[in-house]
Amino acid sequence: MRKGLFYGLLFTSPAILGFLIFTLGPMIASLVLSLTDYNVFREHTAFVGFDNYSKLFSGEDELFYKSLGVTFYFVLLRVPAVIFISFVIALLLNLNVRGRALFRTIIYLPSIVPAVASAMIWMWLLNPDLGLANSLLRWLHLPAGSWLYSEGSVIPSVVLTTLWGIGGTVIIFLAGLSGIPKQYYEAIEVDGGGWYSKLRHITIPMVTPTIFFNTIMTIIGSFQVFNEAYILTQGGPNNKSLFFVFYLWRTGFRDTEMGYASALAWVLFIIILFFTLIVFKTSKSWVHYEGGERT
Repeated sequence: MRKGLFYGLLFTSPAILGFLIFTLGPMIASLVLSLTDYNVFREHTAFVGFDNYSKLFSGEDELFYKSLGVTFYFVLLRVPAVIFISFVIALLLNLNVRGRALFRTIIYLPSIVPAVASAMIWMWLLNPDLGLANSLLRWLHLPAGSWLYSEGSVIPSVVLTTLWGIGGTVIIFLAGLSGIPKQYYEAIEVDGGGWYSKLRHITIPMVTPTIFFNTIMTIIGSFQVFNEAYILTQGGPNNKSLFFVFYLWRTGFRDTEMGYASALAWVLFIIILFFTLIVFKTSKSWVHYEGGERT
C-alpha cells in the first residue's frame, strides 16, 4: 500500500509541482498584487485594499465597462456559431463517403497554423481595398464591406476569423459521434424513421455530453480572446474591439499598472467561473448520459 502510494506521488509529482509553481503560485501573487498600487517603474508600492476594485465598479474607468461590453458581445456571437458550425461539419465528416480522411485533415489543418500567420492572412482577406472578400463581393455585384475597419462590423468580422480554427472542436464532436452505437440507428430504421428522426432522437441526445464539454471550452476561450485583438484591430476602431484581455494586457504591460491589471484579471476569473457554473447547473436538464448518470 505504501509502495503504491509512493509511486503514485512520484509519478504525479511533476503535474502537482507544475500546478503549484506555474498556476496556483501566480494566482496567489496576482490576488495580493490586486490589493496594491504596484507599478513596475514606481519605487514604492502601497497596500490599497479594495481601491482597485472600487475604481473598476464605480464607473471611474469607462474602458472597463467598454471592454466588458465588447467581450460579452463577442461571446454571445461566437459561442453559438462555433458549436453549431462545428456540429454540422462533424455530421458531414461522419458520413461514410470517399475521401473522408482527407476532408477531416483539411478541416483540422487551420487549427495548427500559428495565430500570427492566421491573423496576417485574415488581414489580407478582409482588407477593404485589396482583400479577397471584397473582390468576390464586387465580382458578384454585391456591396463591399469595411470588415475590421468599421465600428459596426468589427466584432462580427473578428468572430468570422476565429471560426477558421474550429478544427479541434470538430474533432471532439467526431469522437462523440463515433461513440454512438449503430444498433440505435438500426432500431429507428425498423420503425420507419428517416435522417431527421435519427438526428433528433438519437444523434443529438447522445452527443449532449460532447456539446456540454465544447460549450464550456468555447465560453472560456471566447472570454480570453487576445491574439485577434492584438494583431488585427489593436482595440479599434474607437475601442469597438477593446476585448477585456487586451485591455488587461495593455494596462499591465504598456501602462505598467500591474496592481490594477491584477484586479482586472480577478474580475475576469470570477466572470468565467460564474458562466461555467451556470452551464454546469443547467446541464442536469439537457445533458444525457448513456448509463443514466447525470452531472
